[in-house]
Order: sequence, then structure tokens, then C-alpha cells
Amino acid sequence: MTAAPYEPNELLSRLVGDRMYSVEFVVNDYVQLRFDGPPGGGPIVLNSFVWPAVQTAGRLWHEHDLGYADALRRLTPGVVISTSEATGSGIRLELETGTVVIHPAKEDVYVEIAELRGFPDQAWMVWRPGEDSFEDLA
Repeated sequence: MTAAPYEPNELLSRLVGDRMYSVEFVVNDYVQLRFDGPPGGGPIVLNSFVWPAVQTAGRLWHEHDLGYADALRRLTPGVVISTSEATGSGIRLELETGTVVIHPAKEDVYVEIAELRGFPDQAWMVWRPGEDSFEDLA
């Protein structure tokens, strides 16, 4: 049996309408963004193994910017309005409170870029450089 071809934004778009309620910095190594998900289910988790950029009020925040962690935390609680995923721009989650952008420089990636999991049907995705919507980082 052959796996279905990858459809950019198909899984990511399931976050639309969900509330991002938590930002967790894990050992100053990666960030977990947690979303409500469907009623009765557990949280949906987006692990970003690179520091995502945060876009709010016309400003773009990067991890090295003073106030970056506060800008990322201020996105919660925010409902996901739209998502996009494409080569050259990576992953974008637009919330009513701001935007999360995951599109690292090639030298900032060690193995994986991000992972999305926690859906009731066990669907999940891992993004790596040179694959899927990150072909530009090959």
C-alpha cells in the first residue's frame, strides 16, 4: 500500500478555530505550542525545534530580541484564524492575537524543524529541511 501524497496545509489547517492556550519553553531548546483541539480530546501540540518568529502590531520578533518570550506568550489565549504552509515561507499560524512564523535559516536546523501531533485520529506530521514545505532548506 502506498501512502497518500503529502498535501501542504492539510493537517495544519485543522488548527483553524482552535485556541492556543499555552506556550512552553522546553529546556531553552525548543517551544511547545498547545491548542485545545476537539471537545473530549487531549491537547494538540506543535513542537517547534527552531525558534519561531512572532509577528504582532507590525513588528517581527526573533528569539534574540529583548521581549521575544513575552511577545510569544502574549499570543495566548488566541484563536487560530488561518494557517499556511509553503516552500519559501514555511509554516504560518495566524491567530487573532498575532502570527507565528516557522521558517528558519538552514544553519539553524539540526534535524527537524517542527512536529504536529495530538489529533484524535492519530494524524501527525514532522517537517524536516529539504522535505515538504521546507525544500528550500535542502
